[in-house]
Amino acid sequence: MTLLEWRPQYSVGVEEVDHEHRLMIGLINSLHERLGQERSGERVEEFFAEIHADIAAHFALEEKVMRDRHYDALAAHKADHERLLDELREMMDEMAAGAVLIDERLGARLSAWFGGHFQTHDARLHKYLQA
Repeated sequence: MTLLEWRPQYSVGVEEVDHEHRLMIGLINSLHERLGQERSGERVEEFFAEIHADIAAHFALEEKVMRDRHYDALAAHKADHERLLDELREMMDEMAAGAVLIDERLGARLSAWFGGHFQTHDARLHKYLQA
């Protein structure tokens, strides 16, 4: 079952960033599938760490685009990125401490974050970049 799906309204109008958004959604869907198959284990933790690193790298690219284009809401956008990274680290810490990560909880947290982030921060960035 797919957790997140790409939607055209998620586009910020920068092909490289939009491509990475699609990849991030694919990675999160892969994690969701793995959690459904394996409730715990090193492989899930390693994959989770890989996703965290990939998302952090994507955020760095997106923030560079915003700096290069003198985006006026960079600080708020970056703070929202940090909020997701903090949530991911928190989930990783819970798994490392032996907690079973419930995929419904993961799904709810990531869906809420992506939906809210794309509809607010990324939508505003898209309008700014198109101006």
